[in-house]
Amino acid sequence: MALVEFALVLPLVLLLLFGMIDFGKAFNYWNDETHLANEGARYAVVNRNPFPQPAGFTGTWDLENAIKQDADSAELRNGCSDCSIGNGGITVQFCFVNEDPSNPGQPLTTAGAPLRATVSASYHWLAYLIGKGLPASSGLTGSATMRIEKDYKPAPSNPADYSNNAYLKSGPVLC
Repeated sequence: MALVEFALVLPLVLLLLFGMIDFGKAFNYWNDETHLANEGARYAVVNRNPFPQPAGFTGTWDLENAIKQDADSAELRNGCSDCSIGNGGITVQFCFVNEDPSNPGQPLTTAGAPLRATVSASYHWLAYLIGKGLPASSGLTGSATMRIEKDYKPAPSNPADYSNNAYLKSGPVLC
């Protein structure tokens, strides 16, 4: 009789145990994303990318990619089809919070205006246990907002060219 009761209770206890472990992993990833957003916001408000381009990196070396490569684990950086973080890993985005009063529809990019950094990923619950995980997934997002310390300015010869800034390769974005 005890063996039958054990067989009935064991799956529920294991699901509860693995669920707690997975929640801890998701909470750790959320904490890492918040740290990366804070780090990215700090570098963005001073308009600087202090990270050297790693050997073998292909693509545009901008602040978004630098912050992504600074993630603690390969799963956060790259993601995969059979792991907790979806393909592509984390996404790093920057936007300016306020609209420029003298230029409606355009963001305010001068010192003192707020800038927001957002790091997000799709988290697949219990992916390590069931291969691709449960059908349930949720978004993990960390964000940080700081005040700009150094103006973002376009090139003097071309008002649409922001390539001389740390991450504004295609121009400023309004949140």
